[in-house]
Amino acid sequence: MASEREDFSLSGPLHLAIVDWTNAHHRRSVAASLVQGVYILERDRQLKRQGPQALASPCSVDESPRYVIAFRGTITKPESVSRDLELDLHILRNGLHETSRFEIAIQAVRNVVATVGESNVWIAGHSLGAAMALLAGKTMAKTGIFLQAFLFNSPFFSAPIERIKDERVKHGLRIASSVITAGLAFATKKSYQNSRSVDPFAALSAWIPFLFVNPGDHLCSEYIGYLEHRKKMDDFGIGAIERLATRNSLGGLLMGAMGRDSEPLHLIPSANLIVNVTPCQDFKEAHGIHQWWRPDLDIKSKLYNYK
Repeated sequence: MASEREDFSLSGPLHLAIVDWTNAHHRRSVAASLVQGVYILERDRQLKRQGPQALASPCSVDESPRYVIAFRGTITKPESVSRDLELDLHILRNGLHETSRFEIAIQAVRNVVATVGESNVWIAGHSLGAAMALLAGKTMAKTGIFLQAFLFNSPFFSAPIERIKDERVKHGLRIASSVITAGLAFATKKSYQNSRSVDPFAALSAWIPFLFVNPGDHLCSEYIGYLEHRKKMDDFGIGAIERLATRNSLGGLLMGAMGRDSEPLHLIPSANLIVNVTPCQDFKEAHGIHQWWRPDLDIKSKLYNYK
């Protein structure tokens, strides 16, 4: 028997009878709902639910974007967990772009954009799926195509500095990390001035995805400090150090030193950061997709535009 969370008629955004596409809450709710639909679609396939038993029902909304390409996250069921965890490991080692699932995903995105135009396409994803959507968005942005993206609980694998309560200690650690990262980047000639005439990181700055995070979710909460730290470093007059550090990660630099050069997936120049500060009972709730269509969310949003 399907759980209540898989039955969208019980767990979905029942309050959203009419969609106002100019309303940020409505757009967020629809994007999150479509990502949940991909989770349920996969469970329908695994459990062979068809016809009236299928729970991932098709939907159509007037004046909606013509296509939303949505990516699910990890499903911890025997039918898919091993493959999904393998992809999670690829994220850790900055190797998601080498996987067959991403190759299929980016080809699908390119085909749809070529058919209907970029203004008619959204991309969305949750957790592992958000990483997939982020990589697809970055890949398209490098060609001058800026897709509207909704990234829910996108993983940011780093030391959990954001969980430190003492602001002075937290900020001190971030400054130290920036200095070390910038120093290593300079020493290993990772600075774009040393190798390229165009800064590829800055070239992505015109693409501004919607990034949805929860402070209680340690898998994505580092985005809060990562983006806010740039502004603080500028305020202290040492923004140049952070501009070099922000496009590199210690893990990526170490892999580069070992001959495996790869771009850190999670690092982005610009974002519209939406933080859900509504109290959560546990990590599962803080990381879940269901939170993002709640009508009573206490959220804070801020635009970070890389310059």
